[in-house]
Amino acid sequence: MSLKGKKIIIGVTGSIAAYKAANTVRLLIKAGAEVKVIMTDAATRFITPLTLATLSKNPVLSALSEEQQWSNHVELGLWADAFLIAPASANSLSKLANGSCDNLLTAVYLSARCPVFVAPAMDVDMWHHPSTQRNIDCLKGDKVKIIPVGTGELASGLNGEGRMAEPEQLVDTLEKHFSKGPLSGKQVLINAGPTQEAIDPVRYISNHSSGKMGIALAEAAAALGAKVKLVLGPTSLKVDNPNIEVFYVCAAAEMYAAMMKFVPKSQLIICSAAVADFTPKKVVDSKIKKSDKMEIELVKTKDILADIGKKVTAKQYLVGFALETNDEVAYAKEKLKKKNANLIVMNSLRNPNAGFGVDTNEVSLFDKNGSITSLGLKSKTEIAQEILQYCLSKMSK
Repeated sequence: MSLKGKKIIIGVTGSIAAYKAANTVRLLIKAGAEVKVIMTDAATRFITPLTLATLSKNPVLSALSEEQQWSNHVELGLWADAFLIAPASANSLSKLANGSCDNLLTAVYLSARCPVFVAPAMDVDMWHHPSTQRNIDCLKGDKVKIIPVGTGELASGLNGEGRMAEPEQLVDTLEKHFSKGPLSGKQVLINAGPTQEAIDPVRYISNHSSGKMGIALAEAAAALGAKVKLVLGPTSLKVDNPNIEVFYVCAAAEMYAAMMKFVPKSQLIICSAAVADFTPKKVVDSKIKKSDKMEIELVKTKDILADIGKKVTAKQYLVGFALETNDEVAYAKEKLKKKNANLIVMNSLRNPNAGFGVDTNEVSLFDKNGSITSLGLKSKTEIAQEILQYCLSKMSK
């Protein structure tokens, strides 16, 4: 994969991670990109402009005007195919999020029409501070692509999150952005995680699903170029991929509504969530006391997979998941037919290293044409990639 001919602006701000900019520029030039570097005044205290000018083969820009010449920030913003700000200090993140324009880098950011990628770099407490996280959320809302921070030893001597992504990861992110994957231009709709069905204000019915498999599927689809919409039930897991749009829900009814909204424009639909089959008929307004008599009448929830199966067209590909503790093959075949799915992914709880909460899985793929493909015990990331490749081989055929 190459970045040949792509015009990349690298923005470098005042962080000790600025030294990594030299390798980032070198790797981009090696990949065939044309690179221009903008530095804040603070950044020049960590790495010299001469170093980056030599590596980029272009003068480094740092001020709106130098030697009676105006650095045209509008022209720069229009020139670039991508703007990568790496490292982005906490101070610069705040400026970007709030539209502050007191240096050339922020002026170009406000003028840029190209995709903007930001690689934060700071100490662990600064990274976790609520104001920093608000700024990150604000930038995501502005469609800025945040490259996740790493975890490890920091300049302060502390250990934790806040390390800037390595130059190789930065370049890989840009390469994936410009690549035309097999799902490029297609929308993939996925649901993941459990649902929580309220009994009273403090209790609910749920299951052990963590959402790991569904999130892995979303990551795999995004890596193939898809526009991913992920409807995610309650989970402690984070989704930081800028190419995945996450819609957080809680109850089965909320998940149903969110999924149905996006079905018409989705080419690939994967129902991997562990949706509750039953929900309390009535939710009690106040906490049920231990001394109270508790009787919970349950009613069936709407069947998301089945109702999607009634709506899909021949141009859409529908995948369902099934988890059984016995008679897996029979149930998978029955579900495939009843739900009008193209594929059923059968999980089994027989293997303690597969299923809920673990990082590995072992599944079998039941195709509507009658074929069965077993995927041995692998990481959920690998399983997700193989499921996506199987779907690609069958879609529109």
